[in-house]
Amino acid sequence: MKLILTQEVSGLGTAGDVVEVKDGYARNFLFPRGLATAWTKGGQKQVDSIRKARETREVKSLDEAKAIKGQLEAKAVKVEAKTGASGRLFGAVTPAEIAAAVTAAGGPALDRRKIEIATPIKSTGSHQALVRLHPEVQATVALTVVAG
Repeated sequence: MKLILTQEVSGLGTAGDVVEVKDGYARNFLFPRGLATAWTKGGQKQVDSIRKARETREVKSLDEAKAIKGQLEAKAVKVEAKTGASGRLFGAVTPAEIAAAVTAAGGPALDRRKIEIATPIKSTGSHQALVRLHPEVQATVALTVVAG
């Protein structure tokens, strides 16, 4: 099935890409989450608008991405979350909360869609998150989750 991605999907492509996937993957995963739409002849206009919006949001150059990577890896980011008596969180730390914490710590503004968390953060302590700044540059952010 031929699709237009509306958001970045790890291992598949970025917003505006036209990809070919199996029917079940499209019906059961991509469509319900709003990550893709079906390809149509009139879809080219949609692809162009998605690519234009993505270009304005993205980091412009490789040098700029490397500079931002240096800033992110040098920062100590503290995320406050509500916890129970045992130190376990009510819910999990989201990429949006991480982006807000990085900005509050004096770091650059990050797009929450570029932040990836390997395993859900559901406890206090030290954790890591991956930030995709550029197709060739990834930064690892060290997080400290504290009770708040």
